[in-house]
Amino acid sequence: MENDGVILLDFWASMLGMRVRIALAEKEIKYEYKEEDLLSTKSSLLPKMNPIHKKIPVLIHNGKPVCESIIAVEYIDEVWKDKAPLLLPSDPYERAQARFWCDYIDKHKRTSGALEQL
Repeated sequence: MENDGVILLDFWASMLGMRVRIALAEKEIKYEYKEEDLLSTKSSLLPKMNPIHKKIPVLIHNGKPVCESIIAVEYIDEVWKDKAPLLLPSDPYERAQARFWCDYIDKHKRTSGALEQL
């Protein structure tokens, strides 16, 4: 199956990874999903693609990594702008508001237990 040169390093329970998976699904982008076992040993690909934080999700497009979920969502929206729907509003003010709420959610998300570090 053709995957548009897209790989997603992720963990099934990651809320931030879900954000990227939803964006890819909305744009109907085919991708290869690579599960990272964050509860035991991480793959050698994760620190190579995200050497600063070594965390998921990491979107890899044509061999180049895009780290951080909201940055990956914006990247998806910009690269595949010809595929509907727009993920963020085109109006600058509305786009700023969407970014505000994404940031708010990121800073106030609830975490618990072993998944807290994901």
